[in-house]
Amino acid sequence: MKKIAVIGSGFSGLAAASCLAKEGYDVTVFEKNSSAGGRARKFEANGFVYDMGPSWYWMPDVFEKYFNLFGKSVSDYYQLKRLDPSYRIFYSKDEVLDIPAGEEALCQLFESIEKGSATYLRKFLEEGEYKYNVGINKLVYKPGLSLSELIDIDLMKGIFKLHVFESVSAYVKKYFKDPKLIQLLEFPVLFLGAPADKTPALYTLMNYADMALGTWYPAGGMNKIVEGMEKLAVELGVKFELNSSIQKINVQNGLAQSLLVNGVEKKFDYVVAGADYHHVEQNLLPAECRRYNEAYWQKRVMAPSSLIYYLGINKKVKNLLHHNLVFDSDFGLHAKEIYESPQWPSDPLFYVSVPSKTDATVAPNGQENIFLLMPVAPGLEDKEETREKYFELMIRKLEHLTGDSIKEHIVYKKSYAHSNFIADYNSFKGNAYGLANTILQTANLKPSIINKKVNNLFYSGQLTVPGPGVPPSLISGQVVAKELIKKDKMSLS
Repeated sequence: MKKIAVIGSGFSGLAAASCLAKEGYDVTVFEKNSSAGGRARKFEANGFVYDMGPSWYWMPDVFEKYFNLFGKSVSDYYQLKRLDPSYRIFYSKDEVLDIPAGEEALCQLFESIEKGSATYLRKFLEEGEYKYNVGINKLVYKPGLSLSELIDIDLMKGIFKLHVFESVSAYVKKYFKDPKLIQLLEFPVLFLGAPADKTPALYTLMNYADMALGTWYPAGGMNKIVEGMEKLAVELGVKFELNSSIQKINVQNGLAQSLLVNGVEKKFDYVVAGADYHHVEQNLLPAECRRYNEAYWQKRVMAPSSLIYYLGINKKVKNLLHHNLVFDSDFGLHAKEIYESPQWPSDPLFYVSVPSKTDATVAPNGQENIFLLMPVAPGLEDKEETREKYFELMIRKLEHLTGDSIKEHIVYKKSYAHSNFIADYNSFKGNAYGLANTILQTANLKPSIINKKVNNLFYSGQLTVPGPGVPPSLISGQVVAKELIKKDKMSLS
């Protein structure tokens, strides 16, 4: 059996490892941290169980399709519950909108806000379904190695139905006029790496994922997905080496010959780098073996970083659901301060997750597990006083909007921002979500999954195709595994 090293145990690394092991390769995953999962790790403190990163479970079909590859089902590893309402939006203390599950209930909600909008919502979701079926079932499974991949009859016939050349903002405003509905429909792209007026309307497929396919929750938390994937990988024979930091990829004659792991050299036939692409290229490879130079990386448009707070509250909080969005300030200004003039935001929007509203196992009895997340520009300096400033701002807002006292009931608090992303994941500029999905960074225009200078080195994860987010990262690992297997077979013929 040929030996394969996978660097990093995030969703793309786990997916690549299992797909390769299924085909008979001897696979070892190296993880620098003490547990698998990358950004989707968990930690426990004072009886609270915190998902460290991803907290939205969208596109359930992508996860089901993945486990089906191995004759398994999602339900073999974790149990899902659909949330209804899906989430709550705070426009102000007196304007609170609960987003229901199901198209009919959504149409009723839209109609109550803007007369005639239910008809437009149905058309909007119908067009979103087309984009989703083409985008998620076709485009994202392409490796981005040749423009010929895009010469697909279905893609060519439907190119204008994908609205690639129109922005999300312009597309949404064709159908809806009410500012609350526009914000609701633009919010999913906030984390994709560009303002809604710079993001291709193709990505309104996210609205279809949100509203038609639903918001779900895996019992026990998002890390249950990682546990399931790790268990499957072990069942397939994958080996895991935790607390294993890679210092160097040794290259000879155009091939990665070995890895230097915690000071020990280990030889492999192929390497899949699921760790931060920039870190692997700029820090682990010799300069002459890098596909891209530092100037290239500095020109990339990054998706946001995040300022996160993990809180334990010694009571049940009022007027919050599992997922909550605080949209009580200028959506456009915050987006500008992330993407156009990077700086700490003047009056930020933020997200509040309270998984203990759904799952009693993540907090002590009668208490609440709260996760606050504010999207911010990558590359900022996150001093402790800056973190405290925004914590005070967010808590004050939250107490005002909910009419409940929260701060005085905090029994556990931990913050997490740029410097933590760099320390834990070698994250380029401390980004949280990867590479922005702009037109000039889509499909074949993203950093490549192959290194032309190192013939047996492949890249997966959120800095290459198909892009940021949990489902795309899961797909990335599958795409890379397929290309590695193809190259290996060609070398034998």
